[in-house]
Amino acid sequence: MLYESMRMAWGAICSNRLRSLLTMLGIIIGVAAVIAMVSIGMGVRKSINDSIGKLGGNLLIIMPGATNRGGVQTAAGTAITLTYADAEAIKKQVKHIKCVSPIVSNSCQIVYENRNWVSNVYGVTPDYMEIQSLSVRGGSFITENDLMKRNRVAVIGKTVAKKLFSLENPVGKNVRVANSPYRVIGVLKSKGKSNMGQNLDDVVIIPLTTAQERMLGITNVQSIDVQVDEQSKMHQVQSDIKRLLRQRHQIIGTDEDDFTVENMASIIEAMSKTTSIITLFLGSIAGISLIVGGIGIMNIMTVSVTERTREIGIRKALGATFFNIMVQFLIESVVISVTSGIIGIVIGYFIASLISIVGEFSIVITIPVILIAFLFSVGVGLFFGVYPAKKAAKLDPIEALRYE
Repeated sequence: MLYESMRMAWGAICSNRLRSLLTMLGIIIGVAAVIAMVSIGMGVRKSINDSIGKLGGNLLIIMPGATNRGGVQTAAGTAITLTYADAEAIKKQVKHIKCVSPIVSNSCQIVYENRNWVSNVYGVTPDYMEIQSLSVRGGSFITENDLMKRNRVAVIGKTVAKKLFSLENPVGKNVRVANSPYRVIGVLKSKGKSNMGQNLDDVVIIPLTTAQERMLGITNVQSIDVQVDEQSKMHQVQSDIKRLLRQRHQIIGTDEDDFTVENMASIIEAMSKTTSIITLFLGSIAGISLIVGGIGIMNIMTVSVTERTREIGIRKALGATFFNIMVQFLIESVVISVTSGIIGIVIGYFIASLISIVGEFSIVITIPVILIAFLFSVGVGLFFGVYPAKKAAKLDPIEALRYE
């Protein structure tokens, strides 16, 4: 009986192809929209998390505060309050610290023979390599000896190597950074672009002390990166660093800190919550299309019941029960929604893929999302198919046979 009901349902759908196709469009659009919207939302969340995660989920970034000139508050990070000694004190006196790297940076012209390129030059310590998850594809990274002797050595990114050296091996060659000679001791492996479009390979890394004294002529640092050994200790270490720096900077009582300590784990968590809400919002909007499609199914099935009243009367006269008629019309509704769901999944995948190619970001399509969208489409077909099925099953066979 089930097979026969399915065969009859498919026959009824095929006999009105255009109407069935128009009915299916609502579900197809709904499922495709849910798949595309949720996949794009999850892809954006993953891209943001990966971009921030490249800095490390257990990373603290210490920035100087803002200056106050003539009653005018300047931007955060403009004060000259952090020093290399602060970074050394943090590394020695605060527990659960894995790596510490004070940083200074500047945009400089890099020259090799008759080629030149403007790049970001970072003055760092050897710990910077582990903090930023860097690796060297040729040569070596800066060492404590380079830091102590203020050596004029540089490690360059892939973009800088390509612009200045083309196919040559840069290691061992001399370049001019801000009109001073530096020996290239290493080339970094490519890291690509950040989520904001920044080229992470367009960098030149030199020893912190060299950058401070020989390039910039300063004694302060612009930021301090601190990597904590355990994720669970982040907030404790953050509090300990604040306490230590307040003591070192002689900040008493309720006086405002002249620095800020940013917790990357908190930023990642906040961004994840925000993108999750956006993804849920997009999925909910797309889900409305499924409801509209379900109403379309109910409308068409109701019309179908009216058109087939005489047929229903004949079936009931031949012994078809209430259950038989209900199953027949419910199967028609489910076949429409299942077929629409499968087509919608395929279309949704292609739409999401196309948008990801145009927007240059990855999408995340998971089995649970596909299953939820598909089962929801089937549920919509069942729910909105019940009323017309019941209407058909309750028809009086004598009145149905008289129907013209």
